[in-house]
Amino acid sequence: MQRNLVYLLPFMNRNIVIRILIILVFFSLIVISPTGHAQDGVGFSAVEVDIWPEYDRPGVLVIYRITLSPDIILPVDLSIIIPSEAGEPSALAVKEADGGLFNIAFTRQVSGEWSIVSFTVTMPEIQLEYYNPKLEKENTHRRFEFYWQGDYDVDELSIQVQQPVGASNMLIKPSLGDGVTSQDGLVYYTSQVGALTAGQTFTLTLEYEKSSDDLSAGNLEIKPSAPITTLVSPQNNLMSVLPWILGTLGIILILGGTLWYWQSGKGKFGINIPRSRKKARRVAPDTVAAHEEGYIYCQNCGKRALPNDRFCRVCGTKLRVE
Repeated sequence: MQRNLVYLLPFMNRNIVIRILIILVFFSLIVISPTGHAQDGVGFSAVEVDIWPEYDRPGVLVIYRITLSPDIILPVDLSIIIPSEAGEPSALAVKEADGGLFNIAFTRQVSGEWSIVSFTVTMPEIQLEYYNPKLEKENTHRRFEFYWQGDYDVDELSIQVQQPVGASNMLIKPSLGDGVTSQDGLVYYTSQVGALTAGQTFTLTLEYEKSSDDLSAGNLEIKPSAPITTLVSPQNNLMSVLPWILGTLGIILILGGTLWYWQSGKGKFGINIPRSRKKARRVAPDTVAAHEEGYIYCQNCGKRALPNDRFCRVCGTKLRVE
């Protein structure tokens, strides 16, 4: 077939040959290039799951903090399964290099009891949040079940459950150990589940007693992490002292100008400042130039002239000689 095609190329129309070459190149690119950004063997080095019943809504707030395996080449496409009754995620973000969270776009596809949330990430740390309204209530009794659908390998899965305000008789299966009171005044139960392989699920059930519908967020006391100090920003501080700086400069300029004017006026109109040498004495024009030791002096400017000079070398006045 290939030999026949090569043999027929010289006899084919040029446009047909170009189209055949374009089709061959197109199919070559499809075979060589990967489909999208998806990669085989994508895994998570760590997954932290926070379960907060009746925190700021009557349901259960579930938070995934996912860290990708370091050998994954970014960007990469991911799909996380959450309960359908949770609706769309309330937040989906990646953690930037400075620690801030940046929201990213996603698509949601419902499939029975579960929804598939698909997105593309360019950073290795992801945070996904959703509210599960399926918190069973019977009088004062509360019950909730959490499922982790293991679509990816997880090197380390950890679970944290927050005990709601006013709750008692907290029962968690599997046990997460004894609760620890945090700085916010709430009790937290934490445990390391360990590694999970792709396809392996994890289930957690919690039950407790609670007589009111109070939410934990509304009862938290806001406390500063450090003593609050009244600080003035550099800009405000500069603006507060700027009038004093300008006023001081103005006074300096006024005093300097006054001193300069006084000194310059004193030199011009006041008493003459003594000099190191005196000016030559001027002689009236009609006065015969004095003779001292054989020298002749100009009767106009007083400068000394040589004995044979007839005109002053300085001012040009004709000398009067006897």
